[in-house]
Amino acid sequence: MRLGLALGYWGRGPDPGHVTLAQEAERLGYHSVWTAEAWGSDAFTPLTWIAAQTSRIRLGTAVVQMAARSPVTTAMHALTLDHLSGGRMMLGLGLSGPQVVEGWYGRPFPRSPLTATREYVDVIRQVLRREGPVELDGRFHAHPYRGEDGTGLGKPLKPITHPLRPDLPILLGAEGPKNIAQTTRIADGWLPLYWSPTRTDAYEASLTGLGEGFLIAPMARAKVCDDVAEGLLPVKAMLGFYIGGMGHAARNFHADLMARMGYEEEARRIQELFLAGRRQEAVLAVPDAFADEISLVGPRARIAERLELWRKGPVTDLLVLAPDPLTLRTLAELNS
Repeated sequence: MRLGLALGYWGRGPDPGHVTLAQEAERLGYHSVWTAEAWGSDAFTPLTWIAAQTSRIRLGTAVVQMAARSPVTTAMHALTLDHLSGGRMMLGLGLSGPQVVEGWYGRPFPRSPLTATREYVDVIRQVLRREGPVELDGRFHAHPYRGEDGTGLGKPLKPITHPLRPDLPILLGAEGPKNIAQTTRIADGWLPLYWSPTRTDAYEASLTGLGEGFLIAPMARAKVCDDVAEGLLPVKAMLGFYIGGMGHAARNFHADLMARMGYEEEARRIQELFLAGRRQEAVLAVPDAFADEISLVGPRARIAERLELWRKGPVTDLLVLAPDPLTLRTLAELNS
């Protein structure tokens, strides 16, 4: 199991320590570093900044949102950064949810998410392979565009720039069972939002018949500390926000995932509290047990014991949200 450093997306502003953490991760032998986006900073620009100040570590997005860019635009970003970094790019994509897609990007959330995702990946593959002009008579992505409001003058094109790697890895941040199953067929890897090494059966039906080299790269908060309860507070804060606020009461993919993992009653309670404006109570309502099983928090010996559970399962890359060099170094030593 390889280690990756997950930096997430910016909050109020850029974190001045991200480049230093990425450089330390590279020095410690981490395989990859990953950036993200929500409705503030984008994922590609910080990753390019990090690429310019590192030399070996792989560069991933976990994730860039499909609604933010057309598939050819995303492909252009990926092939450009792949060239500039010497072939270190790994492209992680996510569909997001209706609240973000329609509220922030001002676009309709696709009524058939599986089809929209499949078409998006198809177009990116065509760009990267550069075997001919990009053509797709898709329901959501048509190349060239043939809508009634178009001119009819669109011409199929292939990229001027020759991609460095036609097989640049594409990973998908899928949550629903059908979306995960499709991911195993059309992508090179899967980016689980929550992963519990003791509940791998929650995904078992969707992960049958994996191809050779398929990546499973979940994200987990990590913190070396003496007080486990205190160390779990950032995990609970994240869960409270995602499960309570990243979606509608009737349609929240994160809450549905928590429910499928055995915490349905707790997930609905977190939603109720968060949507009622009782955010601190929502955070406190996150079960310590759930926060603990999807993270690596506590003294070194405890983390070492729990890390073995992750290593025994199908995870190929553990992407750690590690806020300090001590935690990065400890995980590197324990995983060596």
